[in-house]
Amino acid sequence: MAIVVLPEGQQRSGKQGGIVWSHNRGGPYIRNRGIPTNPNTDRQVVIRNAVRALTIAWQLALTQLQREAWDLYAHNVSWKNALGQSISLTGLNHYVRSNVVLLQSGIARIDDAPDIFDLAAAELALSATASEATQQLTIAYDDAAAWADETSSYQFVTMGRPQNANKRYFGGPWRLIGVIIGVTGAPPPSPAILSAAWPIAEGQRIWIQTRIGRADGRLSEFARYNFLCDA
Repeated sequence: MAIVVLPEGQQRSGKQGGIVWSHNRGGPYIRNRGIPTNPNTDRQVVIRNAVRALTIAWQLALTQLQREAWDLYAHNVSWKNALGQSISLTGLNHYVRSNVVLLQSGIARIDDAPDIFDLAAAELALSATASEATQQLTIAYDDAAAWADETSSYQFVTMGRPQNANKRYFGGPWRLIGVIIGVTGAPPPSPAILSAAWPIAEGQRIWIQTRIGRADGRLSEFARYNFLCDA
């Protein structure tokens, strides 16, 4: 799917050949017309089940006051789409966004909305190395950051499928390889040693990305880093 900017006053919707024109909260977009596939890998099932469970919880488990608090958070927190344009997310959008990664990691969901109206700060000191010999990644980060000294805060680490060294862009797939857990008074020391999600070999280019989740439910944007695997 591609986001598009139409000349002022123009609107397009419907099908044209193999293209579908439509729009959502993020603005107008186009996509290829086709019959969608429905792969059912174990990881995809986990994510789908988490989204489904959170949608049900929003309707049946949260109180009206809790839903209104998430709506208020969404109203006050700006979000940018792939074109850098400010768009509006719903309270449900933020509730699901903040909690999917928790459920994926086996952590209890957070039903109360944050009362600080911003996103968590992303990791600013992310770097990494990897070793073919050990099949492990060494993840370095700022262990003096606020999240690390807060119990029930987390840094979620995902790894991309290894690529050739000359590849400079990567869009997925990603796999969760570890969760670094913040502790008040005892921040987890950097670096963290995590096992690779796929077999890795010297000279391959490896991408990692992380997100920080704070104890109050705020979730950061991604921090990304890529590097070449060592022997």
